[in-house]
Amino acid sequence: MNVFDISIIAIGLSMDSLAVAFTCGTVLKRFEWKPVLRILIVFTLFQASMPVAGWWLGKQFVEVIQHWDHWIAFGILSLLGLHMIWEYIRSARQPHKTSRLNPRRKRVVYSLALATSLDALAVGIPFSFLSFNLCLAVCLIGASTLLFTSLGLWLGMRYCCRFRIPAELFGGLILIFIGIKILIEHLSV
Repeated sequence: MNVFDISIIAIGLSMDSLAVAFTCGTVLKRFEWKPVLRILIVFTLFQASMPVAGWWLGKQFVEVIQHWDHWIAFGILSLLGLHMIWEYIRSARQPHKTSRLNPRRKRVVYSLALATSLDALAVGIPFSFLSFNLCLAVCLIGASTLLFTSLGLWLGMRYCCRFRIPAELFGGLILIFIGIKILIEHLSV
């Protein structure tokens, strides 16, 4: 596997982070140092480390992980998405309450990072059977994730207020869509 192949894989893995970061940006609405840095660091670390974990697991027990990773990602993303939609509906009925599912909370960021990086875990499994530079792959995946997560946050913060998008509703639908996309991609193979 060459640098071009690894770069294409890195960009592909970063697309889920881009979409979820956009959702986080719509919830944040404006730039805040602490949650933005947490999102960038956690998403990047999860996405870059999961191929290494997949590589190691691929050496151990490839069969088990390959069959369940898409269901786990689908479940986490769908539950988070449904929770965001529920919070939107609840806050619409009680406008003084704020959403409990937001990217300012560590638990939410870690859950989203885990859900979006499970495909990187799955990609790491075949890495255990290939000859390539694992360190280079980790660096490219991390750099790509950092770039696309930054772009997603910026776009979400910039355009949610302009179009008055109900962030929790929109974000919840995006998370469910990503979960369904991951499930369909894996089931159609």
